[in-house]
Amino acid sequence: MLRNSGKKAVKMIDIGANLTDPVFKGLYHGKQKHQSDLTGVLVRAKTFGVEKIIITGGNLSESRKALQLSLENKGKKLPGLFSTVGVHPTRCSEFESDGKDPDEYFAELLAVCKQGKEWGRVVAIGECGLDYDRLEFCDKATQLKYFEKQFQLAEVTQLPMFLHNRNSKEDFCEIIRKNRTRFPDGVVHSFSGDKEEMLKLVELRLYIGQLLIMRLHGSYGLYAGVNGCSLKTAENLKCVKAIPLERLMIETDAPWCDIRATHAGHRYVKTVWQSKKADKLDPNCLVKGRNEPCTLMYVKTCIVSKRAANLSYFLPSARGHQLSTVRISKRHCRANCGKHEKGIFQLQINSSIGK
Repeated sequence: MLRNSGKKAVKMIDIGANLTDPVFKGLYHGKQKHQSDLTGVLVRAKTFGVEKIIITGGNLSESRKALQLSLENKGKKLPGLFSTVGVHPTRCSEFESDGKDPDEYFAELLAVCKQGKEWGRVVAIGECGLDYDRLEFCDKATQLKYFEKQFQLAEVTQLPMFLHNRNSKEDFCEIIRKNRTRFPDGVVHSFSGDKEEMLKLVELRLYIGQLLIMRLHGSYGLYAGVNGCSLKTAENLKCVKAIPLERLMIETDAPWCDIRATHAGHRYVKTVWQSKKADKLDPNCLVKGRNEPCTLMYVKTCIVSKRAANLSYFLPSARGHQLSTVRISKRHCRANCGKHEKGIFQLQINSSIGK
C-alpha cells in the first residue's frame, strides 16, 4: 500500500508529465484494462508533495487536450495543472501529413498558445527539438525544418521552451545558438547527455533538467530537466552531480522514465511502494510499468543523496526560498501572485496559483 510517512511533504513541481496518454484512462496498447484513474493519480501526487504539474503537449491534438485538462481538473485536493503547446520531433511529419497545409497547422498551434496563455494555463512551447534515435518516425530533414519553425511560437508569445534532445547534440546546439535571441529561456528535459554536452547547454543559458522555465538570482536561460532516464548509469549520475543546482529541474515524464531497479540511481530510493498489473487496478497501489507524478519524490531523493545537497536549498521551502518558478501571463500573475520582474513572473511553491 502507498502511504505517506506522516511528515510534511516537501512541495515540488513536476515540470513534465504526459497526462493525456491513454494509460491514465485505462487504455494500454489499444486494450481497455481499467476505468480512468487520473483523479486518483493526481490525488497521490498531491499527497506526496507535488503542488504543480505541467502537462506536455506532443502535437496539436495533445496540446489541445493538455490545455483542456488543465482547465477541467481543479480542486483543493489536486495539484495545479498547466500545459505546453508544441510538436515532438518524432511527430513533425504531422505538419505535412494527409495533405495538410503546414502554415495552417502552425496557425492552429499558435491559436492554442495564445488562448492558453490568456487563460493563464499554457506556460511553455514544446515539447520540441531533435530525436536522431528514432528517425523511423520522422526523418532528420523534417525534424530540423519544424524544430526551427517552432521558435516562432516562442518569439510571438514570449513563452519559454520545453526542449527535447536525443543523439543530436551538435545540430541541437547549433540551432539553439542560432535562435537563442528568439525565446526568453528554456529547459532541456529528460537530460541524459554527458558532462561535455551539459556544459555546452549551460553556456547557452539553458536549464538542464525537467520542465518549468525559471529565473534565478537575476539570471535567466536554459535549464536541464532530470528524471528516471537521467539516472540510469554511473556516468549519468556523475553528470547530474556536475549540473549547477541553479540550472537543474526535476520531472517524471510520466507515464515513462521511471527509476527502475536496474538503474544506478535506484540505490538512493529509500521507499518502494507496491504496484499491480493494469487489469488488477488497486487505488492503494501504482500500476506496474506506469510512471506517475507522485514518484517525483524518487528523483528528488536521488539527486539530493548523490549531491549531498541541503534539501531546503535544492527545493523551495516553506520559508520562501524560490528555486523554481513558472512563467505565466501577467494578468494571471497579478491576480494570484502579485510579483513580477521584467516579464518573468515568479511562482512561489506555496502560492495560490493553480488551486
